[in-house]
Amino acid sequence: MSRTRALAHSRVRAAVVAALLAPLAACSSTASSGAPDTRVAPQADDRPVKVTVTPKGDQVRAGDSVRITASGGRLTSVTVTDAEGRKLAGEVAADGRSWVSGRKAVPGTSYTVTAATRTGAGTVRTTKSSFTTAPADKVNKVDWRPGTDTTVGVAQPISLVFDNPVKNRAEVEKQLRITTSNDTEGSWGWLTDWSGRDRVDWRPKSYWKPGTKVTLNAELNGTDSGTNGGWFVRDYTTTFTIGARQIARVDLDSHRLTLVRDGRTIRRIPVSGGTPGGDKRSWRGTAVLMAKEGTVNMNSETVGLGDAYDKMVKHSMRLTWSGMYAHAAPWNAAFFGRANHSSGCIGMSDADAAWFYDQVRPGDPFEITGKDTKGVVAPGNGFGAWNLSWAEWQEKSALR
Repeated sequence: MSRTRALAHSRVRAAVVAALLAPLAACSSTASSGAPDTRVAPQADDRPVKVTVTPKGDQVRAGDSVRITASGGRLTSVTVTDAEGRKLAGEVAADGRSWVSGRKAVPGTSYTVTAATRTGAGTVRTTKSSFTTAPADKVNKVDWRPGTDTTVGVAQPISLVFDNPVKNRAEVEKQLRITTSNDTEGSWGWLTDWSGRDRVDWRPKSYWKPGTKVTLNAELNGTDSGTNGGWFVRDYTTTFTIGARQIARVDLDSHRLTLVRDGRTIRRIPVSGGTPGGDKRSWRGTAVLMAKEGTVNMNSETVGLGDAYDKMVKHSMRLTWSGMYAHAAPWNAAFFGRANHSSGCIGMSDADAAWFYDQVRPGDPFEITGKDTKGVVAPGNGFGAWNLSWAEWQEKSALR
């Protein structure tokens, strides 16, 4: 064989061997040094998840939501309970990194936090911590109307009067929730009560629809009133129902009171209003029946009228804090239906007053008209909010 043919055969055999070895090379790997590769795939992190609770420590300031965050893993569940076992509700965020309570931490309370977490490797652990809030140095309380499980008239507002000043009005208003059976539109408005205290009322845009079920949830516990106001340390709630659409229309010029129920005139009653020309005049506008007080001792000195009268008065129905009532006034019988001759109240006969007293309920509006009056009932003088337009009333909200 020639040298040329031998070289050709040698090259063919080398190519065949290389082709046979190629699959074997694809099935193995070597490092750059030519040694076998001993590296392994990275494993998921199984280190403990770091959980941070805010606030933390003892005697911390109340009034903030509880916030819990996780790093190096995920939160799977969180519970925050006080010493009585009451829970602060909240939800874990979608990414599992945080949890925030829906309610604020309240003053003078110990809280226990239990957080369940999951590491990247799937290990579940539970961590616990605790904190306490400082007690309230001053407490603000609330007087509210109407009372629970009552039936009231179509003009009845929800009214909260505070013992101490409320500077953080927006924060307080955010905690006041109204639910109705028919999605009634309404608004809160801040007033100065006749007593001089801060007050907030909720009234509908127009008179309530009869049969409406109304619930107030004032979730105030843990809310700071602001400077000189103190903390709220409890929640308040009331539920009530709206009765028939009943309106007392008082025309002081014709000296008549007309009771209208569900659009139908029930009865016309001759009355006598406040004496024209001075401080004894009646108020005009819309007043709301605040309370049926029965027999009341009425003394003119308590309303700044000197010693004009001091007597026991039957079938007394309060319309304002300043002392305007509808009531029996038999001593004024000569003026019923003829002239206004009272000290500011709407007087009628014993028989008419007894009948009328049985017909009406707190929350019924008295729509009073007349030329010679001492002005319109102010919003804080009883329930005078109806004397403001809807736009004017909305402007009294702290959230506008």
